[in-house]
Amino acid sequence: MTSHGLRLFGVTIRREKLSVIRDEIIRELRRVGLPDGGDIVSRDYVKALHVEGGQVSFVLEVPAHLGASMEPVRRTAEKMVSDLTNVEKVSVVMTSHKDSRSPEPPNLRIGRHPSGGRQITKLAGIDKIVAVGSGKGGVGKSTVSANLAVSLVAEGHKVGLLDGDIHGPSLPMMMGVSERPKSPDGKRIRPLIAHGVKMMSIGLLLPEDEAVIWRGPMLMGALQQMLQQVEWGELDILIVDLPPGTGDVQLTLCQRFELAGALIVCTPQQVALIDARRAIAMFNKLNIPVLGLIANMTHSICEKCGYHNPTFGKDVADQLVKLNIPIIGEIPFEPLVGQTGDLGKPIALENGPVASVFKKVASTLV
Repeated sequence: MTSHGLRLFGVTIRREKLSVIRDEIIRELRRVGLPDGGDIVSRDYVKALHVEGGQVSFVLEVPAHLGASMEPVRRTAEKMVSDLTNVEKVSVVMTSHKDSRSPEPPNLRIGRHPSGGRQITKLAGIDKIVAVGSGKGGVGKSTVSANLAVSLVAEGHKVGLLDGDIHGPSLPMMMGVSERPKSPDGKRIRPLIAHGVKMMSIGLLLPEDEAVIWRGPMLMGALQQMLQQVEWGELDILIVDLPPGTGDVQLTLCQRFELAGALIVCTPQQVALIDARRAIAMFNKLNIPVLGLIANMTHSICEKCGYHNPTFGKDVADQLVKLNIPIIGEIPFEPLVGQTGDLGKPIALENGPVASVFKKVASTLV
């Protein structure tokens, strides 16, 4: 810092000039009107305004009930600031907060804080809840969850699938659904049905490119709502696809709901094995039975001779045994798995060696 101003990116910005820029931005944002009157500044929606050289960023914090309807307002605010002189780049992130004045039934605002203390809840109509977890991201939890769900349906079971990865929901794409769930009474949500599976995901309630910027309590509350306020009906099994790690969502599920057990998904890599051990340790500490390990991308199959070639080497694959839980499925590396998932048609719906593995896992699980 100099006596005259701030030194940023090799350029000195005088303090009085920085103040003028901020004031000019605020004046411009006062022109961004709201559908029900007023503007985003007078309503105190503009938060964390930061000006650094020609780069401007701020948060648009809106009431939860407005949700996606505010996206055009966000785009307008971004455009008006970007048109200002000397502004090179604008970043506007939209998030929401709880608003007791919301005209929408409060119980339907996904993302409220959890309630009900720490008592264990048995969900009416659901026989078993099975969590699918891992310590590491990118090992194929969602792929396994989707394919396991459709495999169980093929065996005649009533199956539900809950996307517990609030920050990175991917099951809507993998299951081929995009319709927004409906709530006839304003209190309960009807799940969508895909390939015979009842499913629910936070991704179905938000625009596709909108980020969920929530702290732990909001994540925990969202999971609780999607478990208790969704009309799951009668289910033999509800599969919950967990986010990676051992954080708030995992703790909420294990400490507040009655689980039959957990499945661990892992690839035969040292870095994945380290994190898998942590996930197993977490479930053990929370007294949740670990039902087995599903090893993903373990080998490739030669189309000509049928030889199984270890994807990450035999030595690493042997380490899976040292996790001391039963391996109930070894899924080969097959590009078609990802391709069918992108199309919303899990590979277990077809016939073939990979589909056979998922069907075997489903039978073993039952």
